[in-house]
Amino acid sequence: MTEAPVKRPAGRGRNTELPEHLKAYKGVWVFIEHDRCHVHSVSWELVGEARKLADTLGSLVGVVVLGGTAGIGLAAARLFREEGAKLAVTGRNAAALREVAEDCDALAIRSDMGDPQQSAGALAEIEEALGGIDVLFVNAGVGGFAPVADVTEEFWDQIHAVNLRGAFFAIQKALPLMRDGGSIVITGSIGSVAAVEGNVAYAAAKAGLRAMGRILAKELLPRRIRVNMVSPGPTDTEIFKRDASPDSIAAMREMLAGVVPMGRMGSSEEVARAVLFLASSDASFINGVDLYVDGGGIELM
Repeated sequence: MTEAPVKRPAGRGRNTELPEHLKAYKGVWVFIEHDRCHVHSVSWELVGEARKLADTLGSLVGVVVLGGTAGIGLAAARLFREEGAKLAVTGRNAAALREVAEDCDALAIRSDMGDPQQSAGALAEIEEALGGIDVLFVNAGVGGFAPVADVTEEFWDQIHAVNLRGAFFAIQKALPLMRDGGSIVITGSIGSVAAVEGNVAYAAAKAGLRAMGRILAKELLPRRIRVNMVSPGPTDTEIFKRDASPDSIAAMREMLAGVVPMGRMGSSEEVARAVLFLASSDASFINGVDLYVDGGGIELM
């Protein structure tokens, strides 16, 4: 795969002009990391020279997935792309971003949602590429368990910096880019309403995010921007598998499935389909809800 850095002129955004040796390629995807822009060949077709890339990006609905390199975020990114969206994805893992960019023909930007300045920089790149945002999916988040007696200020702040503070300021900075009549979907958690021991810091952040989402939905009524939340129950993603042995993973999967009335864990794709629904015109009369995608975990327990 060919890779070439594209220089950005001082004081300007991403340069849409490609080097001469890349203009013959039939397609490009772009991966942006700090002040470097990498261009790679892919399968979707460009018409004309590289400057027409900007026009092509603006021709379909603009979707942004904050936290889209794995699990629910990645599954949602793939579904949006299948629907023909022009897609931008953020994440912290550079290698995963490159894979997503190629897999989903997406603009992929390395950004940590726990740092509002990084979110602002990523959104500036997205504005230049997409021109505006029709759908914003706020999915980035971190987890952590500790009983109340063991929660430190650092532990609390690490979780809230991303899950609540970071999410709020990312949305705030995205609002000027949102087109009227658009949709915002936020990943919550059934942990925000379930009394799970050891989950106090995470649950508090997600509960705060739920309150923020409802107020945001009310304030955005004049712009016809809907704001909804998807709250997954136990979902089979990479989060609970990290640094775990196969036996530990199997035991954890059995334990989590046992607390779900339907008798199994959910999949990332099942949650992503709920995200796609709420973001779409099929949910045009749905606003301010928290949709539990949990196999009945909240309502049937």
